[in-house]
Amino acid sequence: MHSSETIAAIATPPGSGAIAVIRMSGPQAAEVLQACTGKITEPRRATLAYVRDAQARVIDEVVVTRFVGPASYTGEDVVELSCHGGMLVTRRVLERLLQCGARPAEAGEFTRRAFENGRMDLTRAEAVMDVINAGSDLALRAAQNQLHGAIFRKVEAAVDRLISVAAHVEAYIDFPEEDIAPDTTQELVAAVDGVAAELRALLATADEGRLLREGVRTAIIGAPNVGKSSLLNMLLGYERAIVSDTAGTTRDTIEESVSLGGLRLRLIDTAGLHESADAIECAGMERSRRAGAEADLILEVADATLPPARANLPETAAKHMLLLNKCDLAEHPGWGDVPALRISCHTGQGHEQLAEAITELFLHRSGELDSLAAINTRHRYALQQALEYLAAAREGLTSGISPELMDIDLRAALDALGSISGRVDTEDILTRVFATFCLGK
Repeated sequence: MHSSETIAAIATPPGSGAIAVIRMSGPQAAEVLQACTGKITEPRRATLAYVRDAQARVIDEVVVTRFVGPASYTGEDVVELSCHGGMLVTRRVLERLLQCGARPAEAGEFTRRAFENGRMDLTRAEAVMDVINAGSDLALRAAQNQLHGAIFRKVEAAVDRLISVAAHVEAYIDFPEEDIAPDTTQELVAAVDGVAAELRALLATADEGRLLREGVRTAIIGAPNVGKSSLLNMLLGYERAIVSDTAGTTRDTIEESVSLGGLRLRLIDTAGLHESADAIECAGMERSRRAGAEADLILEVADATLPPARANLPETAAKHMLLLNKCDLAEHPGWGDVPALRISCHTGQGHEQLAEAITELFLHRSGELDSLAAINTRHRYALQQALEYLAAAREGLTSGISPELMDIDLRAALDALGSISGRVDTEDILTRVFATFCLGK
């Protein structure tokens, strides 16, 4: 990747539509635009133009918007062309831009240039793809908060406090004849403990982040004919699974996704668990147990009209909720003292209560949506590294080892935190982050 080059890419998904957007960024963006349209448009003003081929024949009528750097997405001169959304015409317009001096953009190169030109830090850059891929309201809210600097501000606050500690330690390195006073040592230990507590609080959002980004893997488990497939259909809002009074209708797992209570659930409807000599049914039940063992949440469904009977659930660390279905009918008295959520897949009763219960179960901070932001796997690894180095630095402060050794640990902790926001220019980190981006972003 060379920032001296002008890059171009189609920024909208493949396929046919009303319009498509082609984005171009780089120092020659205006010149390339003039070469293919015959004009340089006024900045920040949508302008009608014609993209022409080398023989001056019209390829397409487009609307051009030009942004002059650094006041643009990438911090460079940027041109966006809105053309007709056919696959052929879009490709022809892009090819003409490439003929006139641009080169094809690599995956994530637009956002990488925005990072390298100081338009955003690395956490905000990663949030761009989180916004695009958000599959639920809470995932979108968390991504928007991260895009507006929620994680960056928390990490930078920790970095600032840690720099103060390192400055004190390095002062004693410059003046080796002075020992670190006991009062100062206590202050430095308290500061390190405060930073570690902040990092642990941020680290605790890792599981939340995974659930927000990937969805809650939810296994619907129970005996035959209790309403598992009916529950799937109720949550989806349409008839996805076949519902029948015949036991063994569902013989394989069925997977679908739905947004419920702001969370994305990856629903898995499973075969009913019961005694059977049928080889196919047994294979289906084995898949049911495997789905339960790998789930984040098990929704155990039971028939409220029958005597209490519970499914033989697989061993799992998943959270668990018991749902008593058919509560629109007379409930068997044996269920009276059993804690469960009463629902009716036939009438939809209990749908809202189920959504609230699941949200509360997984997002204990769901009432603090304005500050909702969750770290990803890369952040998690960096925070764990920083905490290890901080623990070593704290031990050095309390045991009286040389300031030089403490400074090594403090610097390593700062480097680990710096890798989160991108203050440490690690090429391997940047390559892994931006390789996940789509073209045109």
